[in-house]
Amino acid sequence: MAAGATTDDGLSQAKVLLFRRRLMQWYRAHARELPWRGIVDPYRTWVSEVMLQQTRVAAVLEHYEQFLRLFPTIVALALAPEAAVLAAWSGLGYYRRARMLHKAAQFVVEELGAKIPQTSAELRTLPGIGEYTCAAIASIAFGESVAVVDGNVERVLLRVTGRAEDVTAAGRNFVRVEAGKLIPHKRISDATNSAGDHNQAMMELGAMICLPKAPLCLNCPVYELCRTRGEHATGPRGRQSSRPVAFLLATRKQGATTEVLLERRSAEASLMPGMLELPPLPLDAVEGREPMLTVRHSITNTNYYVSVYMESSQDERDATLRAAVPAAAEALEWYGVRTLGSLPLTGLARKVLKRIDLLSVAGPETPEQELARRQEV
Repeated sequence: MAAGATTDDGLSQAKVLLFRRRLMQWYRAHARELPWRGIVDPYRTWVSEVMLQQTRVAAVLEHYEQFLRLFPTIVALALAPEAAVLAAWSGLGYYRRARMLHKAAQFVVEELGAKIPQTSAELRTLPGIGEYTCAAIASIAFGESVAVVDGNVERVLLRVTGRAEDVTAAGRNFVRVEAGKLIPHKRISDATNSAGDHNQAMMELGAMICLPKAPLCLNCPVYELCRTRGEHATGPRGRQSSRPVAFLLATRKQGATTEVLLERRSAEASLMPGMLELPPLPLDAVEGREPMLTVRHSITNTNYYVSVYMESSQDERDATLRAAVPAAAEALEWYGVRTLGSLPLTGLARKVLKRIDLLSVAGPETPEQELARRQEV
């Protein structure tokens, strides 16, 4: 066997060392400046990694700083009501992440004296923390030599090693082994986190260069080591389905305040339980009507084509429109527009209310402040 060879189609030791060096040179020169990089607070690292799961960096940038202003420490998060956490998370989607982050924070505060575990094995015992998240926190916040494998890292490794996508247990294990080969096994110095920097560099390479479609191969620092140099073979993807839906926008004046009618989703709902949304309408109830707004909204593999219908005091049919809302009366409630920013709105409700300028980006009024104000009138 030739020097530096490997017994499988994975990376040889010589290529591992060269890959690491070229990757880190590129990362130090080209890494994006992001607010969760270069920090030494494991709580902030934890929040960022949970937010970044299946979510675009641009969306996380809109929420990360505001979330930490509301919940600056793990104790503050643990003590907050769930509704406040969901409100701060609104727009990021996958709300189970927020609920589990909240539960895990409560566990750390109540059972561990507010001290976040420092190893991936210990972090894995927390509610809602999976293999990816615990490896990311342990390496980035504490320097543990454990590889992070997300979709970006998997794509880089499959292309470098010249393998097609393989969703079997053997295929996943191959990626984990290759990622483990590449991870540095110790800190270079007290000021440098080798494992954490490497993991962030791998994810950055997949996010910025080794793109799913039309990868920027000529800009890749490990191009000469890559056996694919382009897109790799992948399995068929599930088709996006399309679904038309309709919602009611009902507003009223309460003194000097404008209020909006919202519906609270059932606590047993499979998606977004307990969240607030505009009241859904049956499609036959809006037949022949002109919507005030249409938007497209995607959730996982479904594209929703959304039509929003507004009540008008000049349209006699509106009494029929409100009556067509199938929700029980106790699920419907009026909320002042100044409180909307502090409510656990669904991402779609937030999108619509922003689009029609009812959801202010200025400091929101809390429900308690609204109650006090209304008592003064």
